[in-house]
Parts: sequence; structure tokens; C-alpha cells
Amino acid sequence: MSIQTTDVLVIGAGPAGTVAASIVNKSGYKVRIVEKMKFPRFVIGESLLPRCMEALEEAGFLDAVKAKKFQEKGGAKFVKNGKICDYRFSEQFTKGWEWTWQVPRAEFDKILADTVEKMGVLIDYETTVTAIEFKGSDSITTVIDKNGTESQIKARFIIDGSGYGRVIPKLFKMDKPSNLPSRKALFTHTVDLRREMSDEPNRITIVVHKPGVWIWIIPFSTGITSLGFVGDPSFFATYPGDTEKQLRSMIADEPYLKERFKDIEFLFEPRVLESWSSTTDRFFGEGFVLTGNVTEFLDPVFSSGVTLATVSSQIAGKLVVEKLKGREIDWENEYMKIMMQGVDTFRSYVMAWYEGTLDTIFFADDQDPLINSQICSVLAGYVWDISNPYVKNHKTGLHRLASVITYRDSLKSKLI
Repeated sequence: MSIQTTDVLVIGAGPAGTVAASIVNKSGYKVRIVEKMKFPRFVIGESLLPRCMEALEEAGFLDAVKAKKFQEKGGAKFVKNGKICDYRFSEQFTKGWEWTWQVPRAEFDKILADTVEKMGVLIDYETTVTAIEFKGSDSITTVIDKNGTESQIKARFIIDGSGYGRVIPKLFKMDKPSNLPSRKALFTHTVDLRREMSDEPNRITIVVHKPGVWIWIIPFSTGITSLGFVGDPSFFATYPGDTEKQLRSMIADEPYLKERFKDIEFLFEPRVLESWSSTTDRFFGEGFVLTGNVTEFLDPVFSSGVTLATVSSQIAGKLVVEKLKGREIDWENEYMKIMMQGVDTFRSYVMAWYEGTLDTIFFADDQDPLINSQICSVLAGYVWDISNPYVKNHKTGLHRLASVITYRDSLKSKLI
């Protein structure tokens, strides 16, 4: 069996893996990526957030991505029963990037992977990790390629950015259930011939279909639009037939969609994703760190996936460099607590969304511009800015605000 050597082994060639690999590689260390899939490959998470632009910039990816002329995204629009709440990132509370992109992930991820390869990082595609043995921080990873050939990789450290594959958590039985309920998504890409019926395409649109069920509309610069329904599995059970018949029936039942997407061409048979929420006991160990969806994937509603993936890898990559230089890293305080700040903030917003708390806030009359800007910053991915009260007090702030709005509106109705 052949044995190869590297300073850092990165598992996964998605945004988490490539950002981490680039940062470590730029510091002069040898990096190797192993990726189970062949690229390009389909994945959801197509609407980015401005905060991830900082990570893409530090990794050296922005020029390559800009060259592809993806659809620029300047905000997020929420729709319910004809009412519209439009958040524009240019009005956010936190100073930072005010725009990002909406991207077909197969193409976006391939650009990042191709760019990091040009930087000198070797990527082994269609290569699966079957075992890892740690000896302190050093490790020996056994992999098998598409031809069935087994080999080993010696590394001084491992960064696991394997996403839904969750390589290290599965190998070492670190997974645990998320506290979020199980949900399901049904989605496809469409040829969006009637896009002029909306005021898109420069932002994602999220439609409240009914309590606990929502729709994403993500236009791409190519004229293709990503369209998906998300909700409790019981909602989908009310629609008979195959996935195409189900999705077309759902579209017909939603006033905001039915004319624009009537008889629209689906570019692939609608796909199902469910029971995605997962987490793990810890994000690090002797010889490894977890980044991206390997740490925890919450829900697609606020497009947090790529942001948490790239920011976690941005932080972890720099810490791994310091580790290789000989500094003792306090992974609990320098990494896990920081990432949990972001994860927990997004979790509070996800839970408030499904509880209806955010409906009260988003669709209220006479909204306060400062509060809007602070909530907009969270929707832009700036979930580490604790000068923002709706980040610092994410567990209680939204419920207090919704209660104030409800009380105010009840007083108004009594005076009328």
C-alpha cells in the first residue's frame, strides 16, 4: 500500500475545504484534499450571504468568482399574503460587505476547487476516507479511490470539511441529534421565462405559504431559477403522485407562484432532501478540527450554510497554521465558542421563523429603521457582531420585539 505525506489533509473540496486549504497553503504548508465526489456535482445552498465574502477574499477566490458573472444579490425579500418585507444589505447595521452572489453550486464549488488547485493544492476526487488513526496530532488516513485502490496519507493535522458526509463524526461516533424538528424540502431548477412578473433577480425571495411551510425563489444570471418548498413532512404527504406532480400542484396552490411558474420547464426531476439538521459534541480534537456543515447544519431558510462553512474554515485554517508553527491553540475559546456564537444566533432565528415570531416582526407596520438594520445584519450573516442587540440577545430579543409589536397593534385596534 502506497503512503503519501502532507502537512495538512483536508477532507472535502466544497467551500469549507477549499477556503481552509487555501489559507493553509498560502502560509507555505503542504496541503492535500480528498473528495468523495466527482466535480461538478449538484448541491443546494445557492444563495450566499455578504459575510462569506470576507472569507472568500482572504482565501484568494474573489477574482475567479467575479469572472463568472453570477447574479449579484443585494438583499432578501419576504412575502406573506400579499405583504412584502424587503431587507437590503446596503442598509445593514454592521459595517461589511453589502452584496454577494446567487450561484448554481455545482459551478461555484468547481470554481473554488479549480482555483485552489492552481494555487498548488492537490485534490484527489472520487476518493473515500475509510479509516483514520491518530497518534497525537499526527494521523494516518486510509483512502480508497474510484478504481478500488487503497492508499494511506500521513498528515500533521486534519481539517474535516466533508459537509453532509460528516467523515470524522461518523468514524468516531461523535454525532448527536439536533434540537430542531425534522423537515423536508422538494426543489428543482426552472427555466424562468416570466421573471418580469417579479421585481427580482437581485435577491432571494422567501414566501410564507402557510404556517411552517415556506418557498425559496433564487434567480440566477442565466435565466434559470431555483425553486423549492420546505416544511414538515406531513405537508408533502397531502400531495399525491411523483415529485414533479407534487411540485406542480404546490405551485398551483400558491398565489404568488401560480402564474409565473405555471407549466414552467423543470430542468431536472424535483429532488427531495429531508432530516438534514445534525450536530456533534465538539468541533475539534487532538489532531483535527471540524468545519462547515460537519459542525452543524441548521436549516436552509436564512442561507446560513455557506457562510458558516467559509467562516469556520477561515478561522480554523489560520489556527491550524499557528498550530503547525508550534503555538498551543485553545480550540475551545479560539474556535468552538466563536463558531457556536454564530450557530446559536442563526438557530434562534430559525426557531423564531417556524414559530411565527419573525412573521410578526417582518410584516409589521411602522417598522423602526434602526431595528430593521440590526436584523438585516443577521440576514447578511454578521452573526458575530455582538454590538448588535439582535445578535447579543438573540435568544430573547426577537420574542421581546414581537411582543411589543403585538401589544402596540392591539392598542391601535382598540383606538380605531
